[in-house]
Amino acid sequence: MRENRIRQRWATGEPVINGWLAIPSTFCAETMAHQGWDSLTLDMQHGVIDYQTAVNMLTAISTTATVPLVRVPWLDEGMIMKMLDAGAYGVICPMINSRAEAERFVAATRYPPQGIRSFGPIRALLYAGADYARQANDTLLALAMIETRQALDNLDEILATPGLDGIYIGPADLSLALGCTPKFDQEEPAVVEAIAHILERTKAHGLAACIHNGTAGYARRMLERGFDLVTIGSDARLMASAAQQALGEVRTAEKAPTTSGY
Repeated sequence: MRENRIRQRWATGEPVINGWLAIPSTFCAETMAHQGWDSLTLDMQHGVIDYQTAVNMLTAISTTATVPLVRVPWLDEGMIMKMLDAGAYGVICPMINSRAEAERFVAATRYPPQGIRSFGPIRALLYAGADYARQANDTLLALAMIETRQALDNLDEILATPGLDGIYIGPADLSLALGCTPKFDQEEPAVVEAIAHILERTKAHGLAACIHNGTAGYARRMLERGFDLVTIGSDARLMASAAQQALGEVRTAEKAPTTSGY
């Protein structure tokens, strides 16, 4: 079975730099995958990607060594299994608020006896290899999103869920839950404190800590704090930012005074 390079990096103490795909485009996914990201996540919750487009995007990512992940829309066992069958090497599940929900999530990502996943890896066999069934449980990743007050209250119980590989902090929803402005790269004390608490407890349980970031600078700070995976923006945000920068440079040049030879 094709190795999961995320697990490889974590096993040697190396962090993972994750990209985010919100645009429903095979070409965009392929272009992003060729830029050297350790992993790329298809966002099926807030991105505009449907199932068939997701399959095509996973196929495009397969042309590189970049590890394909998917954020599913919700705790829906059928969708989780379907995306794993399509070749995702890990699932990020939003709004995990309790140990019971974490157990349901993990069970959907594992074949019996560890879980309830139904067998039918129709495209995963092509991506991963013929011995997929035997090694999938030990290769694929289950990452639960911690982003509500309820999840904070139940944090240690969630983190103690057998088979859970790590957590993924959603700063915007976490901020809303704490009565703060919903955004990435938070500096508001309540959110900063909550992020630090989640990180500390996650490490105490021996799990991987992951977080979404708006900028590369903030992502570097999170790596320095000990996060194992950082996401930087998204394809849509990166495209918009680069376009704004290019336009700004040209328009600034247009307004610059010209010198005369007379």
